[in-house]
Amino acid sequence: MRWNSPFYGIEGHGWFLSFHVLTRYVKVTFFHGLSLQPIPPGGTERSKDARWIDIYEGDEFPEAQMAAWVQQAASLPGWIP
Repeated sequence: MRWNSPFYGIEGHGWFLSFHVLTRYVKVTFFHGLSLQPIPPGGTERSKDARWIDIYEGDEFPEAQMAAWVQQAASLPGWIP
């Protein structure tokens, strides 16, 4: 846990994603999101390499795409604070 959000990573390789629960949606952030294919939709100039997807209640959940992103993200070197 960091900043009230669960972080996921691989020991010795660093963190590769986090979840942040807000009132109306869940934000899933991939720390090296620019390296994923396709690139997750969320991002700004300030977010550097990180990209995210916001999942709202009632939205169709992109299960296959999320699984592919998590697999790709886990294979990359993670973020080490």
